[in-house]
Amino acid sequence: MSPFVRRALVIAAAAAVIAVLPSGLSGYHQGLASYVAVYAIAILGLDILTGYTGQISIGHGAFMAIGGYTTAILSHDHHTNLILTLPIAVAIAFGGGVLLGLPALRLSGAYLALATFALAISVPQLALKFSKFSGGSNGIQTDHTVSHLWLYGVSWTAVAIAYALAWLLLRGRIGRAFRAVRDSELAAASSGVALPIYKTLAFGVSAAYAGLAGSLFVLATNGFAQPNEFGVLLSLKILIGAAAAGLGSLWGPLAGAAFVGLLPTVSAGVPVVGSAHGQDVVFGLIVIGIVILLPNGVAGLLARLARARTRG
Repeated sequence: MSPFVRRALVIAAAAAVIAVLPSGLSGYHQGLASYVAVYAIAILGLDILTGYTGQISIGHGAFMAIGGYTTAILSHDHHTNLILTLPIAVAIAFGGGVLLGLPALRLSGAYLALATFALAISVPQLALKFSKFSGGSNGIQTDHTVSHLWLYGVSWTAVAIAYALAWLLLRGRIGRAFRAVRDSELAAASSGVALPIYKTLAFGVSAAYAGLAGSLFVLATNGFAQPNEFGVLLSLKILIGAAAAGLGSLWGPLAGAAFVGLLPTVSAGVPVVGSAHGQDVVFGLIVIGIVILLPNGVAGLLARLARARTRG
């Protein structure tokens, strides 16, 4: 069996499982699965930027806020269909990513990380500044909420579309240019790659994915957009998920999304003697363990297993 056929069968089997899974889940667990889908889209966007282009970002929660508030405001103030708000949020977040990408051309390493971190801090504060539109600290809610089953279907359909587009993007000329920039900017420039264009495009695409995730995130929180939901912790969760997944892997973000989406719920029930925050302690210990034991994430582990199987 060729690798292509094997990969197609695996994808088909995964799609079938995702399609029939909600019939055996409660509404609560359907909601948890929807959160995993949201994080998968956000982590995939960060992976395109960091794993495939080599640019650092600690501010993806800001682009999620842009997408989330776009959906909430369009629904609350203009009664726009929730599905129609998703592509609008993607477009606005893409524009925000391009705007950030332009000044980021002059930054790299820790300086770029600090710039995106500042974005993660400042964007949620804009909701407090323009409270007339965003509801301020009280937040703003969509004109109607959705069921867990509806959200499950829409979020995982969005995951499928996001992955298909990412696969098409990364396997073509743009993807090759991204990887060339990641491996060596000097070599990429000497090969004719327009660094400003592709580095800015990577920021825009990555932000667009985060904007879509932010819209779905708001729907998952009962249609409620509130500044605290998009704080720095959300950006750090996405970064942790990308590290757990393994940067530069197209399918790793699914594992990273399951990690950050499900582990806090699981660890909440683990008793930790002498701590009132057992969930945080367990989550932190597991993150440290993954960094030490799996420095290349789940994707790196799977690659090693595949190589060992080939040699065997």
